[in-house]
Amino acid sequence: MSAADVRRMFGVNYKRGERITVDGKPGVIIGFIGQYLQVQFDGEKHSRRAHPTWRVERAS
Repeated sequence: MSAADVRRMFGVNYKRGERITVDGKPGVIIGFIGQYLQVQFDGEKHSRRAHPTWRVERAS
């Protein structure tokens, strides 16, 4: 799946490089893997996957 597929499938408009918060943890979207967002959380060495609609908010 591509970023466009994720946007269409889940009705979200996230883009690579965008700051978000997932379940209270801030990070940056670094890509899209399957139906998930690939997120580099602040202070973590490795990136993680996050579902695009589960407790995700745009960082303010």
